[in-house]
Amino acid sequence: MTRFTVNNQPVQYKLDARTPLLWALRDASNLTGAKYGCGTGDCGAGTVDIDGAADRACQVTIGASEGSFVTTIEGLAENRGHPVQRAFLAANVSQCGYCIPGMVMAASVLLRKNRNPSDEEIAAAITNLCRCGVYPRLIEAVGRAARLARGEEDIAQDEQTDQATAIETSE
Repeated sequence: MTRFTVNNQPVQYKLDARTPLLWALRDASNLTGAKYGCGTGDCGAGTVDIDGAADRACQVTIGASEGSFVTTIEGLAENRGHPVQRAFLAANVSQCGYCIPGMVMAASVLLRKNRNPSDEEIAAAITNLCRCGVYPRLIEAVGRAARLARGEEDIAQDEQTDQATAIETSE
């Protein structure tokens, strides 16, 4: 039996310790935000936060996760309220959406460690693959998320167009 914490809830899995974390999350806990992409960890679709690091859940076993704190996209924030989620929505980053949860998780880990990353640091930290090519919007959205987290910008609902718009706050 393997025990650790997922989204601030203690869990125990009666699965083989060699089971990839991705399958325990998806199949045993019904947390389907982390996706199976390539199975080799290259695509990043299954990125989750494990003890403060962006890790590819398809490459980590539940045995190696014993005692860890795991956060998935489902546990990041209620109602998509995390600055990264808000900025991704405002910038319309998602196209097909398959890779987005992994990118959001990688970005949230980055911003916890670096509150003001450069475009180059964002690109280096978020190595997830996206077939739709959202990279320019991704870089822009992570920069906006950093500003949101620092309180330098806010995102409000535009009443006329019903689309999110950025509103700079006074310093």
